[in-house]
Amino acid sequence: MQKLDLNGEKPIFLQIAESLEDVILSGALPEEGQLPSITELSVQYTINPATALKGINLLVDQGAAYKKRGVGMFVAKGARAVLKKKRQGEFSSRFVITMVAEAKRLGISRHELLDMVALEFDSTEKGR
Repeated sequence: MQKLDLNGEKPIFLQIAESLEDVILSGALPEEGQLPSITELSVQYTINPATALKGINLLVDQGAAYKKRGVGMFVAKGARAVLKKKRQGEFSSRFVITMVAEAKRLGISRHELLDMVALEFDSTEKGR
């Protein structure tokens, strides 16, 4: 899991949730795999257990995790698809909408914008 920014603007519980999402999306934590315990997370990051629980509960609320009473928290079946769809929506909101608005302000046509994106996409695949 990634390092947390304990002094940053983003709440720690959100960083915990996003870090776990990243591990699930990468496949490093498979569906039906057990999530780190609240205690493990709180010790690893030296945070309050309630903060760690709040982060994991975000995954539960999204349908990406579930609790087995007395055993722990687990990645739900279909979690990768749920998280991928969520992240794609966030990607569109954070980047695509902004990019399209700026392109329109600059008079960049749809075709020109698509060409620019394709060029960048292709150049990153080649390793620049």
